Amino acid sequence: MSLTELVPAIRMLPRADKLRLMQFLIIDLAQEEAIPLLSAGAECPVWTPLNAFDAADLLLQMLRTHRATP
Repeated sequence: MSLTELVPAIRMLPRADKLRLMQFLIIDLAQEEAIPLLSAGAECPVWTPLNAFDAADLLLQMLRTHRATP
């Protein structure tokens, strides 16, 4: 079946089915390209500068050093 035959059928699908089709295609393409996908329930740590006091101190020291050099 060609894409030109599929497009009219896809346009007739309800919105939820179009979204499921998109999800299916994305997962299928990612698997073909060996791109790892996030799995449900997986933890993904994200760094945040909140409470990063050591980093702030280091940056302040670097700024003071930079200002002190002629």
